[in-house]
Amino acid sequence: MTKEDKQAKAKTMTKSLVIVESPKKAKTISKILGRDFQVKASVGHVRDLPRNRLGVNVRKNFEPQYEVLKDKEPIVQELKEAADNAEKVFLAPDPDREGEAIAWHLSELLDLPKKKLHRIEFNEITKDAVMEAIKKPRSIDRRLVDAQQARRVLDRLVGYKISPLLWRKVNGRSAGRVQSVAVRLICEREEEIEKFDPQEYWSIKAEFHKTKSKKSFIAPLVKWKGKRVIAASDKPTAQTVIVDNKKMADEIVKSIKDADFAVSSLTNKTSERKPQAPFITSTLQRESANVLGYPVKKTMMVAQQLYEGVELGEEGPVGLITYMRTDSTRVAASAQEEALAYIESRYGKEYVPDKPRVYARKGKSVQDAHEAIRPSYPDKSPEKLKAHMTSDQYKVYKLIWERFMASQMESAKLLTRTAEIAAGEAVFRASATEKTFQGFTIVYDRLKNDDDEDQEEEAVNLPELKKGDELKMKEINPNQHFTQPPPRYNEASLVKTLEELGIGRPSTYSATVSTVIDRKYVERNKRVLFPTKLGKAVNQLLVEHFGDVVDVSFTADMESKLDQIEEDKVEWHGMLKDFYKPFGETLKKAEENMNKVVILSEHNCPNCGQQMAIRSSRFGQFLGCVGYPECKTKIALTKDGEPVPEDRPSEEICTTCGSSMIIRYGRYGDYLACSAEECKEQRPILKFTGVDCPRSDCDGKIVEKKSRRGKIFYGCSAYSKNQCTSAYWYPPLLSGGPKGKNTCPKCNKILIYKTLKRGDKIQCSDKDCDYVELATGQEVHA
Repeated sequence: MTKEDKQAKAKTMTKSLVIVESPKKAKTISKILGRDFQVKASVGHVRDLPRNRLGVNVRKNFEPQYEVLKDKEPIVQELKEAADNAEKVFLAPDPDREGEAIAWHLSELLDLPKKKLHRIEFNEITKDAVMEAIKKPRSIDRRLVDAQQARRVLDRLVGYKISPLLWRKVNGRSAGRVQSVAVRLICEREEEIEKFDPQEYWSIKAEFHKTKSKKSFIAPLVKWKGKRVIAASDKPTAQTVIVDNKKMADEIVKSIKDADFAVSSLTNKTSERKPQAPFITSTLQRESANVLGYPVKKTMMVAQQLYEGVELGEEGPVGLITYMRTDSTRVAASAQEEALAYIESRYGKEYVPDKPRVYARKGKSVQDAHEAIRPSYPDKSPEKLKAHMTSDQYKVYKLIWERFMASQMESAKLLTRTAEIAAGEAVFRASATEKTFQGFTIVYDRLKNDDDEDQEEEAVNLPELKKGDELKMKEINPNQHFTQPPPRYNEASLVKTLEELGIGRPSTYSATVSTVIDRKYVERNKRVLFPTKLGKAVNQLLVEHFGDVVDVSFTADMESKLDQIEEDKVEWHGMLKDFYKPFGETLKKAEENMNKVVILSEHNCPNCGQQMAIRSSRFGQFLGCVGYPECKTKIALTKDGEPVPEDRPSEEICTTCGSSMIIRYGRYGDYLACSAEECKEQRPILKFTGVDCPRSDCDGKIVEKKSRRGKIFYGCSAYSKNQCTSAYWYPPLLSGGPKGKNTCPKCNKILIYKTLKRGDKIQCSDKDCDYVELATGQEVHA
């Protein structure tokens, strides 16, 4: 290049180029940086191990053989051209191992001088954080890159070496390193439940009232003959007793009925309830699952949107929360100051603690490079932003904002009154707790689920009592109970267990849970995770032949070694070498000794009568006869794992040729198809609600439909005919509304029936109408 060409190129150069992963993130950062910066997105990873081969040269010190992803080739070319025309290039992927690896891959592909290339990171997408990062760029941290490379290569070695074996032995399944341990935990919990032997025990509760008052309260039996009464699930000692049969319960009740009842002791205890720490990744996933019912994957998707930026009208895209993949509870001093100022102005000085709160996490695996998940702007309350958010964004942001603000507030003050009632050799106890100061609970009042089980039952309407007060017993009830097996995992409790065992990291929890469900090893039913037959079969093979690889302690130790690589305490090639030698020996033994597993179904072959087995292909699962290859019968399966039904007759008539319609099963379930071979008419099966379309210019009916994502809603049957857009997320009322009608008495719109946890409601379908009433058995379509 001549001197003149270089000068001409310098004139056309943009000042700086910033590369991030996401177009949404690019848009938010572009608004912050202005015209002097060009911001482009790599749209995730641009280079990875090849999809169709191992891609790791084991003999050459486990050298990864990376390839540019085919769909990213145009993007890489575009980034190269932009980088050539920029004076400086800032690589700004997410601030974690995976983000560091993306930055490194980009640096390798762009092939720019070190002076021109800079790595920047920020924990939140705010003007201060981004500008501060631009001022203090750094070089790429090879320790983080090596830790991510080690994880990727390790996962590839395990997956690509074990999976072909499982393909042959279990017909079409693959195995992942961390996912296999998650499946093992779920299968072992199912075994515990199946083997569980319930133990009988009884509780006894009495209802008391003062002699001159009808106001009663309930108190459980806590002592019998000087010993503490416990449940069968508690650990017995010499000072405890279990009421373990009806005879014993009846004897206690009989002896109590004729006793005198008096308050033997009365205590008032003051205490404090401290707020919980702000969210980390795992606690956000758990709370979102428990409170909102969101799967882990959905929670992380919505959190990503909040982090990358939400359009706030004239403000444009604004990043609303800090980075959402973190296991640190640390909070920046500036964020604490803003939060405390907001708390004092909104709630009062008494809600501000004497000292800013500090939350420390214990554990070897805790990384403190990031902050906790918190709002980027504490003064932007959920109510202020609701109009600019989707429903999901609002709910998750509200959860994060409330938890963070509460974490910076004063403790709640409690007063607990406890009364013990003596009755012969029995002692009953009633407790009632009241808040004397709301503290943080004015914002966020959710107890830890783990603690709820251990709390004593509260006595409702406990009156003012004095020691020695005589009481009357209104009623006494012995109740039979049986000990319960450990609960099945849901997504929230599985993430908690993985975290406690040191398996995986904040960036892997969501992918781990999603993968075991997608591979049909586990199914989710009413938020609970069950192992499938396939999952049990795969787990049995892996535990038998690869017990060390899918061992909880081994997997946690590997995570620890990845952390040590990041800390420059372990060399990553050496770690892989130490793993691979014994793994190779185990793999060889498994290939010699592993028997083929046939997963039998409950169905018999319609041609030869033998059992059908569950098999897999690249198109999904199907039933195949165990008599193969002599019998080659195959039966397709529905999404629910049941054989696809044969065509069935219907009462519908084809509108094209007048032939009868048949019910046929397709990709999205049952549908109507014309029985005439030459006619191609098809249409969905409409489930009528019995409600006419409310539009005066439409003769359609309101029918049950499904959205693209499988969610049921109710819309007009004439949508395809005249584009009628009448639609509701809740079933329309058939009858039983005001004056027996199904229309709103205020605006005459259709009434809908909402089934809610706190009671069913009848509500107007018009969002601008405030009509609502409690449901009292009104009729909706079945």
